Amino acid sequence: MEENKPDDFKRELGLLDGTMLVVGSMIGSGIFIVSSDMVRQLGSAGWLIAMWVLTGVITVIAAVSYGELSAMFPKAGGQYVYIKEAYGKLVGFLYGWSFFAVIQTGTIAAVGVAFAKFSAYLYPPLSDENILYELGSFKLNAAQIVSIVTIILLSYINSRGVKNSKILQTVLTVIKIVSIAGLIIFGFMAAKAEVWDANWANAWFSRSLDVNAGSWMPISGVALISAISAALVGSLFSSVAWEGVTFIAGEIKNPKRNVGLSLFLGTLIVSVIYILTNLMYLAVVPLQGIATAESDRVAVVASQTIFGGIGTLIIAVMIMISTFACNNGLIMAGARVYYTMAQDGVFFKKAAQLNKASVPEWSIWVQCFWASALCLTGKYGDLLDFVVIVVLIFYILTILGIFILRKKMPDVERPYKAFGYPVLPALYIIIATAICIALLYTKTSTSGWGVVIMLVGIPVYYLTKAKE
Repeated sequence: MEENKPDDFKRELGLLDGTMLVVGSMIGSGIFIVSSDMVRQLGSAGWLIAMWVLTGVITVIAAVSYGELSAMFPKAGGQYVYIKEAYGKLVGFLYGWSFFAVIQTGTIAAVGVAFAKFSAYLYPPLSDENILYELGSFKLNAAQIVSIVTIILLSYINSRGVKNSKILQTVLTVIKIVSIAGLIIFGFMAAKAEVWDANWANAWFSRSLDVNAGSWMPISGVALISAISAALVGSLFSSVAWEGVTFIAGEIKNPKRNVGLSLFLGTLIVSVIYILTNLMYLAVVPLQGIATAESDRVAVVASQTIFGGIGTLIIAVMIMISTFACNNGLIMAGARVYYTMAQDGVFFKKAAQLNKASVPEWSIWVQCFWASALCLTGKYGDLLDFVVIVVLIFYILTILGIFILRKKMPDVERPYKAFGYPVLPALYIIIATAICIALLYTKTSTSGWGVVIMLVGIPVYYLTKAKE
């Protein structure tokens, strides 16, 4: 095993900070939007909740499995380090390449676009319908500008030091949790028995909505598998980015304990919030209303039912706070991966430098540039498909790495061991692999390109090595 390289990061983050980073990075825009498409795909309350429960279970399993790896390698870089140690530099580079090209920057872009869409509720000229510039098929709209400005602002805050960004993260995440808890509580208080009973009348009758015809069609067999895959894209995307706390292990106090505990607490809190939120949707909005929510903004429909006319503004502010905090966590964590890659000689050399505030400023800004470029695509759904397939592939490889490292490094100290090993990690690998295969089969045009971009990293790696 390679010796840990010394770094100059300041260990200023405690267990609360780590947990808030996990929660804040996970809860972005997805929970307020994706349930609409999930209902269109599967058409029943039972299937909707089943998808969120399945997502929550496999997410927590993955997180507690990562605890063993975080305790073994308590340094900056997290998942990149785990993959490199298990499989070697090539696969480690492939992860880092994918992380920069698709995973982290794509997620930052998608969350930034969501922030901009909801800011238009407060000030309509910020809408994506406000076209500012056209050149051929390319159209630059106000929402894209807003998303890019927020990414630049958060990158600047993070470049000034981890202390300011951690305070912002903790405060915004606490506000986010309290706000969502309030929405859930008031939602159940405003619940209508007739809506709840109607939504659960045929809880497991699977059907999909033909948007053009406005009618439901029963589905089964391959069509049902395809619908499940499509639905899981939304719930899984809403549940990624929890591993971000492993990237900043170099700045966490007592990382051998606190990183793994942050992963478990954070993913458990978010999974419970997601399930309760969807139960609340089913208590106040008919299935048809969830499926046909304008621009998939199911949370807006629910909020209007609960609070009346002011509900739109309430949910818009909530989502803006949520997405702002989410991107702050993503930007903070992501730059640490490029820093560690640069130390290994597989990323731009400048990325290995820390500024006077002991943060990888150059990495933050190069991440900002590419995420901003991705914002110009403006396609939230396509960004989701790109990201989810690649994220799952590397989650699978990382958890498989636990088995490999137990044989490869049997004598390395493991202060914490994966819960339920080998059954639970193996279960995750099987389920996640099945989801990946289904995604490639049913969403080849988008998921397939995500895999292609990942594989392009192989020749890039060898070209990089040839120049050394």
